Amino acid sequence: MSEKRILAINPGSTSTKIAVYEGNKSIFLKTLRHSTEELKDFNHIAEQFQFRREIILSELKAAGIEVSSLGVIVGRGGLVKPIPSGVYEVNDALVEDLKRGVLGEHASNLGGLIALDIAKSIDGARAFIADPVVVDELQDVARISGLPQLPRISIFHALNQKAIARTYAKSVNRRYEELNLIVAHLGGGISVGAHRQGKVVDVNNALDGEGPFSPERSGTLSAGALAKLCFSGEYKLDEIKKLITGKGGLVAHLGTNSAYDVEMAAKNGDEKANLIQDAMSYQVGKSIGQMAAVLHGKVDAILLTGGIAHNPALVNYVKKMVEYIAPISVYPGEDEMEALAMNGLMVMRGETTPLEYK
Repeated sequence: MSEKRILAINPGSTSTKIAVYEGNKSIFLKTLRHSTEELKDFNHIAEQFQFRREIILSELKAAGIEVSSLGVIVGRGGLVKPIPSGVYEVNDALVEDLKRGVLGEHASNLGGLIALDIAKSIDGARAFIADPVVVDELQDVARISGLPQLPRISIFHALNQKAIARTYAKSVNRRYEELNLIVAHLGGGISVGAHRQGKVVDVNNALDGEGPFSPERSGTLSAGALAKLCFSGEYKLDEIKKLITGKGGLVAHLGTNSAYDVEMAAKNGDEKANLIQDAMSYQVGKSIGQMAAVLHGKVDAILLTGGIAHNPALVNYVKKMVEYIAPISVYPGEDEMEALAMNGLMVMRGETTPLEYK
């Protein structure tokens, strides 16, 4: 083994994904599911640290992977302060903000914390996070909303969007930094980003009610109608927030967050399922058109990725709306584990320099 191995850690709300790479080859990949019963006694995400760490180490041991063989551990970045795209070494400032959850609590906050803890037990190992959801490269004009109290915020699928953009660039023998791309990540949340020469200069806040609706998120709503709903006396703040993220989109219309189930229902003649699926597709296409305007119509390619990109009906609907803008390439699914590992590999091989979180 000429190079040390890379461990990628991606904590989600009810799962922890781990992967071990030798160079660019995956030698171990596993999704560890966490039941509601297992998590019920944890009041805060930070309290799950020891529980998840022990499960990770136990799985590595069971797979015969010596912790001492690891040289780089890359955790999924959490809701820290807005930062430029890149790989960040886990330092004291980052640890503090991951623990506090400066932009909110999310399981991904545990990624960097667990990575550092494991790295400390290995001589010479280093811990990083890469392209967290708070990557912020917005141009100044894109930050302005109609209310100074509510500026537009960059929260999106940065890790997968950046990885897919680089994959496309390599496929056409170009540098990512030379291209203008529109990337639409179609998953539990939907984000559509305008990539101008290596920077995402505009993107919808995919977490908090902006852009297309998705399997479980409401997307953009009428501000006036939402205000009336908030003060109707029928809902508490937490319930409204849940309608925006968790119980919006397909869940609100059809009672399921499974885009596949909706796809099958539409395919089997369910008219309501077909209409709602078309509406989601329509909103994706409309958002891509908006991002084309951001790039002044100079778009080298449109890239569709995420789990819902497996749905041919949705993809074809979007294609008919936007194929006049630029060539379309589809990358179904997402491989965040490979994206994390490849960021670690670039550091290991000196192809990128880690940034300092302040």
